[in-house]
Amino acid sequence: MRFFGLKTCDTCRKALKSLAPREVEVIDVRSDGISDADRAAILDAFGAAALNTRSTTWRGLSEVERARDPAELLADHPTLMKRPVIEANGTWYQGWTPDVRAAIGVE
Repeated sequence: MRFFGLKTCDTCRKALKSLAPREVEVIDVRSDGISDADRAAILDAFGAAALNTRSTTWRGLSEVERARDPAELLADHPTLMKRPVIEANGTWYQGWTPDVRAAIGVE
C-alpha cells in the first residue's frame, strides 16, 4: 500500500494512525514529490477532482494559473493534490471518507 499525503495534514496523520498496523509506503508530496507515472495514474483515476480547490495553495494562485492543465499544476504544486491518496493493490482511493476506509478494510 502506498500513501500520498503531507506530514503536516491532520487528515493524513489521522489516516496513517489508522493504517499503522499495516505496511505502508508513505510519500510526502512536499518533500518527496510525485513521480510522473504516479501523477498520471492519479489524474486518470480522479481527473480534475485530484486538485484541492479549497487549499491555501489554490487560493494563492492567479486566475491564469488556475486555468492551467491539472497535470501541469500538480507537477508545479504537488501540495494542490487532494489528500490523502492511497494506492492499494492497483486501485486508487482519494480522501479519508467512510467509503475509502471500508474499501481498504479499516474500521
